[in-house]
Amino acid sequence: MRTEVLVVGAGPTGLFLAGLLAARGVDVVVLERRPRPAEHSRAIGLHPPALHALEALGMAEAAVDAGVRVRSGVGYGDGIGHRSLLGELSLGRVDARFPFVLTLPQVNTERLLAARLEELAPGTVRRGREVIGLEQSGGGVTVVARAGATEEQWEARVVIGADGTRSRVRELAGVGSTARNWGDHYLMGDFDDPDAEPVAHIHLHRDGVVERFPLPGGRRRWVVHTGRERVPERAGDLAQRAFERIGLAPDPDTATMLSAFTVQRRLAARMVSGRTVLAGDAAHGISPIGGQGMTLGWLDALALAPLLQDLLQDPARDGPGHPGPRPADDHSAGDHPAGRLEDHPGFARFDARRRRAARIAARQAEANMLLGRPMSPAACRVRDAAVRAALAVGVRNRLARLYTMGWAGRS
Repeated sequence: MRTEVLVVGAGPTGLFLAGLLAARGVDVVVLERRPRPAEHSRAIGLHPPALHALEALGMAEAAVDAGVRVRSGVGYGDGIGHRSLLGELSLGRVDARFPFVLTLPQVNTERLLAARLEELAPGTVRRGREVIGLEQSGGGVTVVARAGATEEQWEARVVIGADGTRSRVRELAGVGSTARNWGDHYLMGDFDDPDAEPVAHIHLHRDGVVERFPLPGGRRRWVVHTGRERVPERAGDLAQRAFERIGLAPDPDTATMLSAFTVQRRLAARMVSGRTVLAGDAAHGISPIGGQGMTLGWLDALALAPLLQDLLQDPARDGPGHPGPRPADDHSAGDHPAGRLEDHPGFARFDARRRRAARIAARQAEANMLLGRPMSPAACRVRDAAVRAALAVGVRNRLARLYTMGWAGRS
């Protein structure tokens, strides 16, 4: 079986990139290991750059209608009650079109993306396919996927690894990565919220941060730092820790999702290797604190789609001697020499710029994590004074742009 671009992974990055390519007339297929879409909320944050990216598929309005517009965040220091209030960060000036961060559970986002892709190119997503082999040759890539008890062989001009932090494509392509485990553990869950206030609340308590974010449908995401050890995924434990720190807690009986996670970072040594390109978490798995991962992956896709279109439509860009697109019945993959993608200036710039963006996002996520770590009372007083001062002066507008990824368009 043949296609021009084979995307591995039907998560947010893979679906979004496939949609962009299909809209540009590129023949694309998506292979996904899971037999059915995930059902849990997982990532929830869409920053203004992500919403601008969705406009490329005509999806921004649908996403905004389905989510919650968070226009401000309130910060609290160590302690309980009004005395712990540090200040409020308004997002009203971060973007002319989208002056907010949208919260939309990833499961809903993926449904929107999958539906749009199905409109553009029916049957693009092939589920229940686990990639087990990858071989690159001069003008393409051969991928072997296990589909139940059988195996499929796919030939593509380019393969995109969008298969997450444990990327099999990255491994099979021989791309190394650097990893760091910070040792910070969190417990998060989604609960009923009768108030449904569209404001984010961050409590910097001495025993660890407590975060509360509004979700569609009168619900709220709670995140609690649990120290240096992973704790069981129990709603009652999350509620108890939250109440002990801030005097507020969700109703454990209303939990629809619970997840314990550890803050880790994994950055690929390169995003472009031969005829394979990494995108999203496969290229840069960063801490979820700050919710930048989905936006970062979509910006990868937005930069990559026109490069792939130009490469496939112009034989001169695909290396010396390459004959351009072959007929559908020509199965002779790799029988024409072609340059490696990293030798193309456009792909080389893509690699450098997107890895730089990932490093910026990783540093920001890790700074957020450090602010929310357990601290001594004395350290809390210093931190709280610094945060209160930052929220009270003109620098808060810069902080708002920073926390909504306003830097992303310049990276």
